[in-house]
Amino acid sequence: MVRRVPLSVGGYVLAGGMSSRMGRDKAQLELAGKPLVLHAVTKLRRVCSDVQILSSRAELERFAPLVRDMREGCGPLAGLEAGLGHSWHEWNLFMPVDMPFFPSAFLDNWVRTVVAREKRGARVAMFTVDGVPQPLFCMLHRDVVLFVHEAMLREEFKVFPVLESAGKELAARQGVLLGVAFFNLPWNEDSEFSASPGTGDGESWWTVTEAQQKAKKLWFANLNTPEEFAEAEKHLEALDT
Repeated sequence: MVRRVPLSVGGYVLAGGMSSRMGRDKAQLELAGKPLVLHAVTKLRRVCSDVQILSSRAELERFAPLVRDMREGCGPLAGLEAGLGHSWHEWNLFMPVDMPFFPSAFLDNWVRTVVAREKRGARVAMFTVDGVPQPLFCMLHRDVVLFVHEAMLREEFKVFPVLESAGKELAARQGVLLGVAFFNLPWNEDSEFSASPGTGDGESWWTVTEAQQKAKKLWFANLNTPEEFAEAEKHLEALDT
């Protein structure tokens, strides 16, 4: 079987949240017989050469090595800071633990696209879904480290303004358009995606399945509540992990 080689990209699962709306640690909630954290780790290992879990929960270490926040109680920006501080890669992919339906084929295509845009000036990449920014699912270049660190020191913990500000400054430094340095891709249910793995006998996750297309509304969905988790259980055929 032909195999696609993961990129030299750091992969980080954001799993440090309190899961207050779920009522228990959602990282270990099982969907189709596997904990959500394993679904996320599996996806990242398909496209990233190095995968870690951003969490202080020792019980998650059986799924991948842990990277703990340098500052407790500061929200997800602290997770980004910890990941960027830990990584030796030029690019790092951050993915929430509760997004099990995002297709691996789409993830692979997007990550390769972002890395290829580096020479043009790309430094931050994320999605805006139905007009709502999704900054916790992002690709960050190592040039962003200082911006995140300084925001933490100023106690400015909202992720999107920090990434947007970094994009603006890095665009100005490089003399490129904001949309180049800050690659914020708009997305809705009418958006189209197709991946062609090329010739040969490829792996099953290389293409988006019909079941995944039908469940497109769930691709960017975060499973935050018992009700959302119950709805997710109705669409197990759309999982690729």
